[in-house]
Amino acid sequence: MSTELYQKMAQSIIDGDSDAAVALAKQSVKEGVPPLDAITNGFVMGVNQVGAAFANGEAFLPELVMAGEAMKAAVTALEPEMKRTGAERVMLGKVVLATVEGDIHEIGKSLVGTMLSASGFQVFDLGVDVPSAKILAKVKEVDADLVGLSALLTTTMVKQKEVIDVLDKEGLRKKVKVMVGGAPVTRDWVQKIEADGYSEDAIGAVNVAKQLVGK
Repeated sequence: MSTELYQKMAQSIIDGDSDAAVALAKQSVKEGVPPLDAITNGFVMGVNQVGAAFANGEAFLPELVMAGEAMKAAVTALEPEMKRTGAERVMLGKVVLATVEGDIHEIGKSLVGTMLSASGFQVFDLGVDVPSAKILAKVKEVDADLVGLSALLTTTMVKQKEVIDVLDKEGLRKKVKVMVGGAPVTRDWVQKIEADGYSEDAIGAVNVAKQLVGK
């Protein structure tokens, strides 16, 4: 297997070029490269590089979004081959994501969802303005390991606490870890509502999620 192909795969993600990523994914299938190798040794390397650049302030949100989209496109293109060969990516855990009730901010949460998927989590994104009861129902339905709650308004932050309280009432708090995020969220707030983790950006969220599921 040529490292050159892997490098091109990584580059397609860095460039946020979905078409190139899909073409390379298809090429790798033709050349008999195991799809998981293509993801792990190729595309994910690109995601990691963009993530590191973003963390250092060398890349910006649009680049991160485009890299995430390219990654999604590549994985989608490889899915038929994964099914055919019975290759399953080891899923790190199941995450239910939502922007809390009363809040309609989408971008940060969607980005976290994309990056978590790219990193090997199974993500159930419930969208925006999601009532606590609906989040709880989904957690039970999919047997989630993690819940990610986004709030960008100081007035809706309290809903993050409400979800934690609801999980507590149902006796799920030991099993299900809760990450919170959003502009007004601070470490003090995280401690106050007894959430398990917090991140200021999507790349940080992936690292927090991995820590929380012990991976």
